[in-house]
Amino acid sequence: MENITQPLNETFITKYLSAADYNPTHDAMLERTLERIALKKEQGVRTPDELWIVDHNDVYTLGQAGKEEHILQRTDTPIIKTDRGGQVTWHGHGQLVVYWLFDLHSLGWSVRNLVSHAEQAIEDVMNECLQDSDVSKSDNISAHARRDAPGVYLYADMPEPDSHADMQINDTPDDDKIMLGKMASLGFKIKHGFSYHGIAVNLNCDLSAFNAINPCGYAGMQMLRLSDFVTMQKAPSAQDTQQISNALSYEQVTQKLIDNIAKRHAGLIELRALAPK
Repeated sequence: MENITQPLNETFITKYLSAADYNPTHDAMLERTLERIALKKEQGVRTPDELWIVDHNDVYTLGQAGKEEHILQRTDTPIIKTDRGGQVTWHGHGQLVVYWLFDLHSLGWSVRNLVSHAEQAIEDVMNECLQDSDVSKSDNISAHARRDAPGVYLYADMPEPDSHADMQINDTPDDDKIMLGKMASLGFKIKHGFSYHGIAVNLNCDLSAFNAINPCGYAGMQMLRLSDFVTMQKAPSAQDTQQISNALSYEQVTQKLIDNIAKRHAGLIELRALAPK
């Protein structure tokens, strides 16, 4: 497991973990959170907040209140009980996992603020990618959060009224859009005002792993990935080292998300009004 730490400023650090097994990563995240809690309580020290960018080895994780019934099929992939909120989900290569180790009290954020900042950061970056004409494969797709189900979902503009009389509108953010599925999930744990765990965004992962579960406890939830809607680079093989020059890379999308979160952390991006119920 490769571990690279990059301080952005005195209050914000990014840490990169590649090919990371779940349990050691979780244990390190919890240990760091407990250290920060102790330093604040015992010495009044505010430690830098940390953003952990993780490329996980394949794993299913089941949240604190997770129900085994949402695991539909047992595979060779490990299933691990963990202490975040939410039900069962999958993590693996091609999915961008970002853990938010934040001191919410020092930031002046409520738990609702944290969730909204996470969702809106994903919305910002996904919509920027979806609207980039050089990489977008569709000009009528957009990313939105929902009040009734945490995460970020993709929606398509509805066809003209006379052509969708029999179509079912499914929890749309407004009346002229139809939900296609879910691209990003989130689940946090708060301990003494400090957050850990975070978000998972499907970039160019193999979505078949979700077939063995009810993702986040929703039977039949269609999971989506960014690479189906924009042109993304694939890892070069020995035979083909040429990359499509106008394609997005996993690293570029990651950096866009880090930059957006860092601005929110610094108070440079304010929360928008919450998504409608």
